[in-house]
Amino acid sequence: MAIVQTDVPMTAALCQQTIRALAAAYPFFRVELLTTTAYGRPVLALVIGEGERKVLYTAAHHANEWITTPVLLKFAEELAQAVQSGGRLYGVKAQNIVKTATIHLVPMVDPDGVDLVTGAIETGTLEYEAARRIGDNYPDIPFPDGWKANLLGVDLNLQYPAGWLKAREIKFGQGFTRPAPRDYVGRAPLTQRETIALAQYTEAVDPDLVLAYHTQGKQIFWQFQDYQIPGAQALGEEFARVSGYTLEDVPYESSFAGYKDWFIQTFRRPGYTIEAGQGRNPLPIGQFDEIYRDNLGILVTAATGLPGGTTGGNERTPPTL
Repeated sequence: MAIVQTDVPMTAALCQQTIRALAAAYPFFRVELLTTTAYGRPVLALVIGEGERKVLYTAAHHANEWITTPVLLKFAEELAQAVQSGGRLYGVKAQNIVKTATIHLVPMVDPDGVDLVTGAIETGTLEYEAARRIGDNYPDIPFPDGWKANLLGVDLNLQYPAGWLKAREIKFGQGFTRPAPRDYVGRAPLTQRETIALAQYTEAVDPDLVLAYHTQGKQIFWQFQDYQIPGAQALGEEFARVSGYTLEDVPYESSFAGYKDWFIQTFRRPGYTIEAGQGRNPLPIGQFDEIYRDNLGILVTAATGLPGGTTGGNERTPPTL
């Protein structure tokens, strides 16, 4: 029987319970606590593999994009099952995947915001009312479905020191000058517990590559400004081929202060934002099977690299911290 539930909203408690259950069922998993949020919810990492190639996959930077969390969790479970049975995942021997790569998964970067959107935070509670007060200042954004931020009203994917001042200029110009359901960059980069912890964890892991899962649009973004990263385009083109998604340039107004932007700038290695699924956020859970099917090839290929040794990210340069 599957551990990962893919037919119900993925709340913070269910994510934590699922990670613990996976680690109990498959002892080769490792669980790491990155931080706890302002409201006490843990941000956890799940690690599998022993290979030299290190990759880091994140999901649910944005609250109403929580459907990306079970994508990473189901991938972890299917990989573990295949390792245990000597089987394959996406046509690749699972033992080869975990011998090639060490895979770090952070399935839910924004557990506070996710619980608001999924209804795990009950109306009338202090948490709910705090968010409601923020939302009242932005009546054009549906509440809570339009909520992307953490519960302090900071958009976590606009928190990284990679063109943050430009992101601030753009978002302030759009009216997001104070805590908001989305698009408020915060007082400065890396002021939130979640982003501080993820940046520190990324520095500690020192990965060859990162994937940042978002929704929606069936697009893959791979560039930041004019940085030329060896192997990044070729690997991105392979991601597009195996998923059916399109490899795109980031729209200018969304091209600053994101996690993958910071990774590319700091580490000079490939980083990708994957915009999974299609529609209006939050995407319905009924779309999960299609999203997972589209993205399994990306998740496996990012871990193994391209055939013939052109792996993307193996041309390591020291991070510019």
